[in-house]
Amino acid sequence: MSAPATVTQVSPDKISILNHQQYDAPDTLAPSTVLPSPLDQFRAWFTSVQGHVHEPEAMALSTATPDGLPSTRIVLFKQLDSRGFIFFTNYTSRKSRELEANPRASLAFYWREVHRSVRVVGRAEKVSKEESEEYFRSRPLGSRLSAWASRQSTVIQDGDVQKKMEVLKEKFGVKEDQQDADIPLPEFWGGWRIIPDEIEFWAGKPSRVHDRVRYLRVDGPSDDTPQWKIDRLSP
Repeated sequence: MSAPATVTQVSPDKISILNHQQYDAPDTLAPSTVLPSPLDQFRAWFTSVQGHVHEPEAMALSTATPDGLPSTRIVLFKQLDSRGFIFFTNYTSRKSRELEANPRASLAFYWREVHRSVRVVGRAEKVSKEESEEYFRSRPLGSRLSAWASRQSTVIQDGDVQKKMEVLKEKFGVKEDQQDADIPLPEFWGGWRIIPDEIEFWAGKPSRVHDRVRYLRVDGPSDDTPQWKIDRLSP
């Protein structure tokens, strides 16, 4: 592997990247080597990078307003089911407001340590309250309290959330050093599922001759039993 990227400040208002390490994913990625279902292929890749990639569940989520103004942030992938990719958030946040108004999104995973990436494009839907409840109760006590304390994406002053946390501890009877308590699911908090119409798997190769395999959903009877067209894309 070549040296890391070199960053040179050539003028006060410009940064130039002069070189970059060579990618060299160990496996060969082709339509003939992937699994028939992209969700199964993702499951296989995600499982294989455990212990090799730091925080493999981190993913970029891109949403857009109805008139096309995009917004991207890093969120944590939490579940994969037979329909799609699930994450949890505040339903009053910017991402949720945009998904309500324009229920389309893209996801991107980048696993630098193994020179792999996965890109997902699809439709967004809220998960059921029961699914949100089950996940919420699995969260640490502090995370459940902070879900109540934070009106995500709103303007606040320094210390506001910390003060709200103390108020909530008193409201829910949480004592100092207490490890658990019965904290209900906020009505403004829950999960989103991205149901993929397109998934691309990318494996970095030397000289930028990367392997790219794309799955496109073929119209079928239901989201639970989709059919997929698999193609190789030019790097």
